[in-house]
Amino acid sequence: MNAPTTTLSADGKSGEKLMLADCDIHPIQKPGELNPYLSVRWREHMATFGPHVRQGLAERIAWPRMMASGQRVDCYPPEGGPPGSSYEMLRDQHLDPNGIEHGMLIALSKGGMEERNQDFAAALMHATNQWQKDHWCDRDPRLHAGIVVNSEDPVTAVKEIELRAPDKAFKQIITSARTNEPLGRRRFWPVFAAAQETGLPIGLHPQAHPGGAPSTGLGWPSYYMQEHFTFTTASEPVAISLVMEGVFEQFPNLKIAMIEAGFSWAPILAWRMDRIWERMRKEVPHVKRPPSEYLKEHFWFATQPMEEPENPQDLLDIFDWVGWDRLMYSSDYPHWDYDDPRFVLRVKLDDGKKRKLFRDNAVALYGLE
Repeated sequence: MNAPTTTLSADGKSGEKLMLADCDIHPIQKPGELNPYLSVRWREHMATFGPHVRQGLAERIAWPRMMASGQRVDCYPPEGGPPGSSYEMLRDQHLDPNGIEHGMLIALSKGGMEERNQDFAAALMHATNQWQKDHWCDRDPRLHAGIVVNSEDPVTAVKEIELRAPDKAFKQIITSARTNEPLGRRRFWPVFAAAQETGLPIGLHPQAHPGGAPSTGLGWPSYYMQEHFTFTTASEPVAISLVMEGVFEQFPNLKIAMIEAGFSWAPILAWRMDRIWERMRKEVPHVKRPPSEYLKEHFWFATQPMEEPENPQDLLDIFDWVGWDRLMYSSDYPHWDYDDPRFVLRVKLDDGKKRKLFRDNAVALYGLE
């Protein structure tokens, strides 16, 4: 299926026509849609006990952010179901009009990453992955699934990766940036080994903490306006942990995609890590090079939420440091803070850089055809 091209420019008017790769599309299940993929035991468990998830803002259906559970209110399918549950609406609202050649699915809803009952989490994980393939990827070759895994259960996660990796519908491994221990700890290394063996990138997307820990080091915030910023503050410690625990020395071909975490923090974090490493490197002899080198070589960044400095040209300095081959457009469809590709950038880019950011970097990272 070929989508029409779309016009991209800094002012949303005339400009180069370019096919796009979107690195963050969230499919949502309709009620009961996972049931065919769950055993009788887990269907009964779902109906009787429900999920065992503990997080702040659990009763957060409040205006405006959590209206429609955080989704765009214009995304309710006419046939019923939550926003993000209709392939036809995704196609008509986003894929076709914006010329999306490749869309990376990030299945968060009921995927098991937040579930504290690990057996139930494994069942949800397996069901969600098959549901992605059947309901989305098999209907449209533009859509590519991520293998949802619960990193708190590495043994089961590895089995799921080994099962799904040969299927060309799956182009990355998706897990949460929030874990019970820093993600670089060795108990998570089997997942990294499986990712390196299969050649699939690991996409890290912040979710609620599986152990119920607060989203900030000071406890739960009072307002969503505070909670919104914790996606970034949850991602920085992950990058530090992966570098300082020596993950990239052990797995030199491992690729990490930071999704929905922003990117402007990367240069500042790298500068500080380099400075501390120069002074205290004897504590971590397994970190053989300046931390900034690992960050530049092993990390890719999805653009959403796009930074919006007062002077839009300041973005270019950040892009230059992160690397024009490391940034990938993402829309976050169907969430309320959706980034429309026509207006997401307020700076003018030359054709080569525009093509890298909106398409080619993702195609290269994920091995898309």
